[in-house]
Amino acid sequence: MTEVSILFFRACLALLAMPIYLLSFLGIWEPFCRKVFFPFFLEKFSAVHERKTKKQKQELFRNLPDFASPSGELKLLEIGTGGGANFQYYPPGCKVTCTDINPNFQQSLWKSMNKNQHIHYESFLVAAGEDLHQVPSGSVDAVICTLVLCSVQSVNGTLKEVLRVLRPGGAFYFLEHVAADHSSWKYFWQQICHPTWKLVFAGCCLTREIWKNLEEANFSELNLQHISVALPWTPIQPHIIGYAVK
Repeated sequence: MTEVSILFFRACLALLAMPIYLLSFLGIWEPFCRKVFFPFFLEKFSAVHERKTKKQKQELFRNLPDFASPSGELKLLEIGTGGGANFQYYPPGCKVTCTDINPNFQQSLWKSMNKNQHIHYESFLVAAGEDLHQVPSGSVDAVICTLVLCSVQSVNGTLKEVLRVLRPGGAFYFLEHVAADHSSWKYFWQQICHPTWKLVFAGCCLTREIWKNLEEANFSELNLQHISVALPWTPIQPHIIGYAVK
């Protein structure tokens, strides 16, 4: 009965979003979404999400300096930098390499760079999380990834690359929305929204249990917490936050 209900409501939602499905069928939506809609949406959404998670992020990134190399230098790699919402939390003098699969965030990224001149920007690489071949193995002290693992092609492939580029003793910081408890109404609505949400929001998946990927990855230490972010009327309230050590 539940599966029938999910299929029915999915069909209703697809009817409401029919223009987008049609544009996708014609090959128009994806390039428009990548170049115009998603950068615009992400800038607006990031501002809201930032307000809701500011305290958690301050706490999360507080120990970043602890992972500096013996020389005192701290090299950071951010996967899916977007508009640079995390820059404000990075310690002064650290060196940051930015990566994103979508190069169309430049306007908001430049704004964030100008606001946060306490850090040094090394480069911007157009790269997917699963393929960071431009970054040498064992070359960074910390990798940061927030609201990105929901939309990568392979979570395990991305974590494998994270482990490759981190030096021994380096850390991976994450904050991601995840699947709700399977017995909850939130999960029921996540399943309904999933196909249309994924299409509209550039491949974002609502039902990934990313904590399981992290638990199975080859980290020596995992500090992970489940939290709920107050984003009413959205299916992305359940989150995980924490860091893992190579």
